Amino acid sequence: MPGMEVRLERVVVETDRYRVEGQINLPQEGYRSRLSDYLNRKDQEFLILVNAELNALDGSGRDWSTPVLMLARRHIRLVVPARHDNE
Repeated sequence: MPGMEVRLERVVVETDRYRVEGQINLPQEGYRSRLSDYLNRKDQEFLILVNAELNALDGSGRDWSTPVLMLARRHIRLVVPARHDNE
C-alpha cells in the first residue's frame, strides 16, 4: 500500500500566552484534507506543528522557535490558515 500524499498547510494558532505560526500535515485530498476536519478529530489531543515560531502575546520578548511543537488542544483559542505574502 503506497503512503498517503500529504501537503503542508501554514496556520496561525493562538493560546492564552502565545501566537504560534507553523505548518501542519494534511492529506492532499479526501478524508480530513480540510483544516476544519483535521482540527475537529475527537481522537486527537495534540496539534502537531512543524517549523513553529512562537511569539509571546504579552510583548515580553519571550519569543522562540522549534522544529516540532506538540500543542495540547485544550490550550488552543484560535486557529486560522496563515496568509501567504502574495495574497
